[in-house]
Amino acid sequence: MDIITSLQERIAPFFPGTLGVRLTSATTERVTAELLVRDELCTVPGICHGGALMALADTLGAVGTVLNIPGDAGTTTIESKTNFFGPGVAGTTITAECLPLHRGRRTQTWQTSIRSPEGKLLAQVTQTQMVF
Repeated sequence: MDIITSLQERIAPFFPGTLGVRLTSATTERVTAELLVRDELCTVPGICHGGALMALADTLGAVGTVLNIPGDAGTTTIESKTNFFGPGVAGTTITAECLPLHRGRRTQTWQTSIRSPEGKLLAQVTQTQMVF
């Protein structure tokens, strides 16, 4: 089983699976995913809820951290900051790219850029994961 299939199966029964997060690549240096903006993810008709964007980014940061820690370690988000720049439009598939800023033994910090199908930056999320 390849790494994407394994990770996708791992997140499927949980909130990322409910959201519809679809991992597209995952290495220790970069994690990417797609999310179809469905009506049930919107806060007003046709506009994706900011929490859905944050959850997408949080998922990618966690996946990136898991790929960089020993198999017997765990992780949890201890800080997250989001800047919103544009709307995720219902019926479109948005993309996210997550890159490490710091990969330490006790904490890791990841930055996720979320973009529209046209490549417009919708949100930028910086999060710190604690390793335990």
